[in-house]
Amino acid sequence: MAKRERRTFTKEFKEQIVQLHLSGKPRSEIIKEYELTPSAFDKWVRQHNTSGSFEEKDNRTPEQEELIKLRKENQRLMMENDILKQAALIMGRK
Repeated sequence: MAKRERRTFTKEFKEQIVQLHLSGKPRSEIIKEYELTPSAFDKWVRQHNTSGSFEEKDNRTPEQEELIKLRKENQRLMMENDILKQAALIMGRK
Protein backbone atom coordinates (compact mmCIF):
# COMPACT_ATOMS: atom_id res chain seq x y z
CA MET A 1 0.00 0.00 0.00
CA ALA A 2 1.49 3.34 -1.06
CA LYS A 3 1.74 6.11 1.46
CA ARG A 4 -0.24 9.24 0.71
CA GLU A 5 1.61 12.54 0.60
CA ARG A 6 0.94 14.71 3.63
CA ARG A 7 -1.54 17.46 2.84
CA THR A 8 -2.10 20.76 4.60
CA PHE A 9 -5.47 22.40 5.01
CA THR A 10 -6.40 26.02 5.58
CA LYS A 11 -8.30 27.22 8.60
CA GLU A 12 -11.21 28.10 6.31
CA PHE A 13 -11.34 24.57 4.86
CA LYS A 14 -11.35 23.02 8.33
CA GLU A 15 -14.09 25.40 9.43
CA GLN A 16 -16.14 24.47 6.35
CA ILE A 17 -15.77 20.74 7.09
CA VAL A 18 -16.84 21.24 10.72
CA GLN A 19 -19.84 23.31 9.63
CA LEU A 20 -20.90 20.57 7.21
CA HIS A 21 -20.78 18.11 10.09
CA LEU A 22 -22.72 20.43 12.40
CA SER A 23 -25.39 20.93 9.74
CA GLY A 24 -26.11 17.21 9.82
CA LYS A 25 -24.05 15.72 7.01
CA PRO A 26 -22.85 12.26 8.05
CA ARG A 27 -19.24 11.88 9.15
CA SER A 28 -18.57 9.02 6.74
CA GLU A 29 -19.83 11.00 3.74
CA ILE A 30 -17.64 14.01 4.55
CA ILE A 31 -14.55 11.82 5.03
CA LYS A 32 -15.16 9.98 1.76
CA GLU A 33 -16.09 13.05 -0.30
CA TYR A 34 -13.08 15.13 0.77
CA GLU A 35 -10.68 12.16 1.09
CA LEU A 36 -9.87 12.92 4.73
CA THR A 37 -8.52 10.63 7.37
CA PRO A 38 -10.98 9.89 10.16
CA SER A 39 -8.45 10.99 12.78
CA ALA A 40 -7.95 14.41 11.13
CA PHE A 41 -11.70 14.93 10.88
CA ASP A 42 -12.26 13.96 14.52
CA LYS A 43 -9.41 16.22 15.63
CA TRP A 44 -10.87 19.22 13.79
CA VAL A 45 -14.32 18.67 15.30
CA ARG A 46 -12.84 18.24 18.80
CA GLN A 47 -10.70 21.37 18.45
CA HIS A 48 -13.66 23.39 17.19
CA ASN A 49 -15.81 22.22 20.10
CA THR A 50 -13.22 22.87 22.81
CA SER A 51 -11.55 26.14 21.84
CA GLY A 52 -12.94 27.18 18.48
CA SER A 53 -9.39 27.31 17.13
CA PHE A 54 -7.42 24.88 14.98
CA GLU A 55 -4.03 26.07 16.30
CA GLU A 56 -2.17 23.52 18.41
CA LYS A 57 -1.06 26.13 20.95
CA ASP A 58 -4.68 27.14 21.56
CA ASN A 59 -5.72 23.55 22.28
CA ARG A 60 -3.08 22.59 24.85
CA THR A 61 -4.07 21.60 28.35
CA PRO A 62 -2.54 23.46 31.31
CA GLU A 63 -0.43 20.36 32.01
CA GLN A 64 0.96 20.41 28.47
CA GLU A 65 1.77 24.12 28.78
CA GLU A 66 3.56 23.51 32.07
CA LEU A 67 5.51 20.59 30.61
CA ILE A 68 6.70 22.73 27.68
CA LYS A 69 7.73 25.51 30.09
CA LEU A 70 9.60 23.09 32.35
CA ARG A 71 11.43 21.47 29.42
CA LYS A 72 12.60 24.90 28.22
CA GLU A 73 13.76 25.80 31.72
CA ASN A 74 15.54 22.46 32.10
CA GLN A 75 17.34 23.00 28.80
CA ARG A 76 18.42 26.50 29.88
CA LEU A 77 19.71 25.21 33.22
CA MET A 78 21.65 22.39 31.56
CA MET A 79 23.28 24.91 29.24
CA GLU A 80 24.19 27.18 32.19
CA ASN A 81 25.64 24.17 34.00
CA ASP A 82 27.79 23.28 30.98
CA ILE A 83 29.07 26.86 30.80
CA LEU A 84 29.99 26.80 34.50
CA LYS A 85 31.80 23.48 34.07
CA GLN A 86 33.85 24.93 31.21
CA ALA A 87 34.65 28.04 33.27
CA ALA A 88 35.77 25.87 36.19
CA LEU A 89 38.09 23.92 33.89
CA ILE A 90 39.59 27.11 32.50
CA MET A 91 40.07 28.64 35.97
CA GLY A 92 41.58 25.40 37.25
CA ARG A 93 44.33 25.52 34.63
CA LYS A 94 45.51 28.99 35.67
